Amino acid sequence: MDFNDNPKEAQYRRTLRAWLREYMAARGGIHPSPREWQRALYERGYIGQTWPAEEGGGGLAATYDAILHHEVAQAGAPPLPVSIAYLGRSILKFGTEAQRERFLQPTLNGDIAWCQGFSEPGAGSDLAAMRTRAELVGDEWVIDGQKMWTSRAHLSDWCFLLARTEPDAPRHRGISVLLVDMTNPGVSVAPIKTSDGLTHTCETFFDDVHVPAENILGSRGQGWSIAQWALQLERGPARIGMVSPLQHSLGELEAIARDEQLDTSIDVRRALAKAYVDLQVLDLNSLRQLSNEVVGKEPGSDGPVAKLLWSLAAQSLGRTWTDVRGAGALTGADGGHAIEVYFHELPTSVYGGSAQIQRNLLAQRFMGMPRGG
Repeated sequence: MDFNDNPKEAQYRRTLRAWLREYMAARGGIHPSPREWQRALYERGYIGQTWPAEEGGGGLAATYDAILHHEVAQAGAPPLPVSIAYLGRSILKFGTEAQRERFLQPTLNGDIAWCQGFSEPGAGSDLAAMRTRAELVGDEWVIDGQKMWTSRAHLSDWCFLLARTEPDAPRHRGISVLLVDMTNPGVSVAPIKTSDGLTHTCETFFDDVHVPAENILGSRGQGWSIAQWALQLERGPARIGMVSPLQHSLGELEAIARDEQLDTSIDVRRALAKAYVDLQVLDLNSLRQLSNEVVGKEPGSDGPVAKLLWSLAAQSLGRTWTDVRGAGALTGADGGHAIEVYFHELPTSVYGGSAQIQRNLLAQRFMGMPRGG
């Protein structure tokens, strides 16, 4: 595997780096809103750059998204909207021509922001246990139920919703994907403040919500396979750009350790080294996933490996921030940044499928073991 840029990639990286430097400098270090940031990226051709040209994309190889994520993180710019990488691509893959016409371009340019209505109370990693129901009445789906941990639901225009449409079918076969307008009567959102002090996620309620019949993605009962396909992408750190922000954060911590001469401590050096190794393992696995995609391989069953490595690296980094900052992390003498990083990375072993679920999947798919309890 050649990790070096080819000439076209190198030129792309230089152009992107110069634009990011100019853009961030013009804003005086103030981050734009997510929608403003997406539109700025879209106008430069960076959003959807690896999508097919006929769908409004740039038709570039997947390596260009990896370069984009890396340079954005190194510039200290906001992260890219990750839902495009898996929810948008799901509509691209499974949507009808009318759905692609209606949703893809507005999703790319930021006119439509999406949330993912998967988890429920009592049905987090075990999605097949969901109880949200949708009944086809005439030419409309009528939805009732509740979703939990719906990331950015309070900022989203549409929801990529899993609902049980075939109540008599086996539980994995009775689920469908519905595309739901968040302004529909009966949709209500309750934001949740998480342990890092920020609002990333929400409870979402659907009370007699009416959705046009044509808003089903794929066919009735296909929701489980569509969801698994999307989750393979979500669990792939290379595609959604989770590696570079972690590397950037570790670089910041290493600079603090040098500037404050904390790196004279053997314990600090060991903590930094462990975090570095965990991130390197994640990065190498992500590059392997990226290489597979470049040669045209569909997302495979190694998603659980990527998810476990991502959780390990992220939580390792969070602990390293508190270890290096020491008492200052607890007293807030560092401005509260270390403890914020710690709590931000702590739940990575839960969302996108818990670590226990990922290990069960690996045991079944690669070792031929029976399903765990």
